[in-house]
Amino acid sequence: MGIFNHYVIVKFKDGVEVEELIQDLEKMISGIQHVKSFEWGKDIENHEMLTQGFTHAFLMTFNGKEDLAAFQIHPSHVEFSKIFSSALEKIVVLDFPSKLVKAPA
Repeated sequence: MGIFNHYVIVKFKDGVEVEELIQDLEKMISGIQHVKSFEWGKDIENHEMLTQGFTHAFLMTFNGKEDLAAFQIHPSHVEFSKIFSSALEKIVVLDFPSKLVKAPA
């Protein structure tokens, strides 16, 4: 099937130590072999009409849907998800196969 993506967009609850949570997320992901790549970012434009309050985006890539499924049941992910979920006000999750249109230069 090729590359499979797990895209998460969130708005954290007020008072959450976001930097600490993201450091824990990075540590958790780097210990799971199923994750091919991981990147994240924080919105800096703040166009409320467009962002609807969402502030952070996380993108993980996998070598296929099977690796995503293995990641989702990995004990480290299951445990971290409880902590991560309790810190969120809103979340959107999209899982999809990649369709590369233009490769990086």
